[in-house]
Amino acid sequence: MRFLALRRTFGRAANLARFKKYYDADIPVDLKSIAEFRNEYFPKHPLSCWLDLPSAQTEIDRRLRSGEIDDIQAGACRFWIENGYLVVPGLIDHATLDATWAAYEKALEDGVLGPRTYANAAQTLDDRKLDPHLSIPLIRQLQHHPKVLAWTDLLLGRKTAPFQTIMGHAGSEQAAHSDAIHMTTYPLGYLVANWIAFEDVKTESGPLEYYPGSHKLPYLLSAEAGLAPYEFKRNGYSVYSQHYEPAIDKACKDLGFEKHRFLARKGDVLFWHANLVHGGAGRIDKNMSRKALVCHFFAERTVTYHDLSGNPSRLHKNGLYAPMVI
Repeated sequence: MRFLALRRTFGRAANLARFKKYYDADIPVDLKSIAEFRNEYFPKHPLSCWLDLPSAQTEIDRRLRSGEIDDIQAGACRFWIENGYLVVPGLIDHATLDATWAAYEKALEDGVLGPRTYANAAQTLDDRKLDPHLSIPLIRQLQHHPKVLAWTDLLLGRKTAPFQTIMGHAGSEQAAHSDAIHMTTYPLGYLVANWIAFEDVKTESGPLEYYPGSHKLPYLLSAEAGLAPYEFKRNGYSVYSQHYEPAIDKACKDLGFEKHRFLARKGDVLFWHANLVHGGAGRIDKNMSRKALVCHFFAERTVTYHDLSGNPSRLHKNGLYAPMVI
C-alpha cells in the first residue's frame, strides 16, 4: 500500500511538471486525474486575458505610450472591453476571397468534403461544412492570414492557435449561445472567433446576430446550465437544447441585451469574445446565400477542451501534454 501511495505521489508530481512545461497557468493541474474535462473540475483561476482584467484600460494606455500598439489598436481594444466584439471593414481582399471560395466549391463538387447535402429545397445552397481547412489549403491559408492573426494575437494577448472552421452558403439559424461551452480553455476566456464575409450580406439571408456587452455575463457552462457529468455523453445534443439554450436566452432577456445583426460587406471580418452571445437569424429567403467562413482560435499554452462533451480538444496531439500544432 505504501508503494502504491508513493507511486501516486511521484506520478502526480511528474504530471504537474509536464503541465508546467506545456501550459501557462498560475495553478498547475494534474490533467490525468480529471475524469471529464469540465470547467468545475479545474481550479478557480485568477489569470485572465489582458482585456478582461480590471486594469485593462490602464494597460492600454501604457502600451500606447510605449509604442507597443497604435491609436487604432488602442481604440479597438477599448471598444472590445465594452462590447465584446470588433468589426474590421475590408480586412480581406476580394481576390483572396474569390480564390478561396472557388477552391471550396471545387472540393464540394469533387466530394472531398463528403456527400453533398443542402440547406434549401431547391438544392442551390450546400449545408455548412465543419473544418474544411483540414482538406483545403487555401482555407487554411486564410485561417492563418497575417492580418487575421495580428488581431487575434492582440485581443487575446498571446500568440493564437487556429483551431476550428465552419464554412457554408447559407445562414446557420443557430440559437443564441456563447462559444465557451463548445470550446473552452483553462484558464477561462482564451478563445476568440471571427466571421469572414465572402459576399455582401442581406437581411433576408439570415445574418449573424450578436448581443453587445453579453460577454460580461458570468460564464454559463455545463454545470451552470444544470447538465450533470457525463449527461451529454449519454443523451447527446437534446440536453443542450433542453437546458443550455433556454438558460442563455433568459440571461440575455433578463438583462436587456440588445440584439444586433452583422450586415457585412464582402471582405469585412467580425471578431468576438469567447463569451459573447451570438447566433443566426432566421432565413427569410431560403434561396438567398450568405457565404461565410467562421474560424475559432485558442491562445497557445492553454488547456483546450469542450466543456459540453467533456473531452479535450484535438489540439492536444499525441497525448495531453503535446505542443499545440495544427
